[in-house]
Amino acid sequence: MDATAGQTLYPLHRTKTLHLVRHAQGIHNVYGEKNHDAYKSYDFFDANITPLGWSQVGNLRKHVHATGLSKKIDLVVVSPLLRTMQTAVGVFGGEAYTDGVNVPPLMVANTGNSDHPAISSLNSPPFVAVELCREHLGVHPCDKRRSIREYHPLFPAIDFSLLESDDDILWKPDIREKDEEVAARGLNFLKWLWTRKEKEIAIVTHSAFLFQTLSAFGNDCHPSVKSEICKNFANCELRSVVIIDRSMLGSDFSTTNYPGKIPDGLDLPSDSTDPTKIERSKKRIAPMMLRLLDLVDFLLLSSLGSIPLFPYGELDAELKGIATSQKDLVTSDGASISGSKIVEASLGASMDINSTQ
Repeated sequence: MDATAGQTLYPLHRTKTLHLVRHAQGIHNVYGEKNHDAYKSYDFFDANITPLGWSQVGNLRKHVHATGLSKKIDLVVVSPLLRTMQTAVGVFGGEAYTDGVNVPPLMVANTGNSDHPAISSLNSPPFVAVELCREHLGVHPCDKRRSIREYHPLFPAIDFSLLESDDDILWKPDIREKDEEVAARGLNFLKWLWTRKEKEIAIVTHSAFLFQTLSAFGNDCHPSVKSEICKNFANCELRSVVIIDRSMLGSDFSTTNYPGKIPDGLDLPSDSTDPTKIERSKKRIAPMMLRLLDLVDFLLLSSLGSIPLFPYGELDAELKGIATSQKDLVTSDGASISGSKIVEASLGASMDINSTQ
């Protein structure tokens, strides 16, 4: 029975915890659910969240504080649209801004005609706007952003420096981004996250972006887990996931691992100090290793174009001796290599060298 079936073990420092949030109800959601063509109306350009949406924000804010999550967030990444930034600062920002506090507000009062008081950046994590996590681009004006020069006075403490242009050059009025393009952009966004040092990151974004991005994951999981990862997000839903760095994209070092042997001392496992096992291992491994080292020396010299240290005939006898004394070698992954194959490959290398000298 495979005791590891359905389980995965991975180093902690090669993981990040992501807290994924879809924005609160926007005015476009209200009209778009009644008539899908409403999404094409410029009346909902860069849609703001509704009074109901602000109630959803308030309830999610209570949740992240009650669970202690608000104190764990190292960074808030937000799509640079009005409804996502309103949601992000409302959930993860500081308390209501008050006069005399010498920090810029995350949001000024009444942003987006919300009648909402200003939100302070005091004791809040940093906020950064990122284009890669925007909603489906094109055709729907609700998904077109304003210029940075318009946003910055409304959200003074959000970092817009990663946006490459002041105006929105990504949104096209007549071309809707394909689903597979959204998914590819989402995977590039996840790769970008590995360039960040932060380990626990909140991401406030959009329904289609989340669905298309997450659908690429969970295929090796139980169907229920796959569904849990990929199902559509409700307005102001928060879902926490862990991503792992299988390809060494990140360069983080562990902050919790400890090397041991401080101070240094004898610590070999009991099996390693068993005299019977040690002697048996020596008898089995030593002859093979000595002959193999001789062969490695020759092959290294051959690859550098060096003159062999002994004539070809003597080399032939030496290599055949290795093959005779050790019929099969075992590689580090458990596969066996025939001694005769080593001889053939090595003699071939020697013949090539002799023919060019």
